[in-house]
Amino acid sequence: MTQHASGPFEAKLTPQKPDGEVEHAANISRMTSEKVYHGDLEATSNGEMLATGNPKTSAAYVAMELVTGTLKGRKGNFVLQHTGTITRGVAELSVTVVPDSGTDDLKGLTGKMKVLIAPDGKHSYEFEYSLE
Repeated sequence: MTQHASGPFEAKLTPQKPDGEVEHAANISRMTSEKVYHGDLEATSNGEMLATGNPKTSAAYVAMELVTGTLKGRKGNFVLQHTGTITRGVAELSVTVVPDSGTDDLKGLTGKMKVLIAPDGKHSYEFEYSLE
């Protein structure tokens, strides 16, 4: 049975030095992320992101994010996989739970998360998920 969770979150991205000359030459940036989720998902997360391009025109990124907290009263961890592309200003984003990454009360978690950014820059999420 599919369930729904939603709420706001804050995100902090911290740029890291390029791993080497190839990454620097290819304009691949690496960042760490820290997030705090509120609402139906009360959690914190830490992640790693690789990106290239200009997010105002065309760009792409991939990321992995370990989420730790409580989802509607169920405690545990899970990993989110991000894949995003911006093509001439049009964004496509996929954020999915990595299969079998749920622990404790979140074991068997599957789902997809939408990230919403308001005109004022505030972030929120909508999470469609299922538990075994």
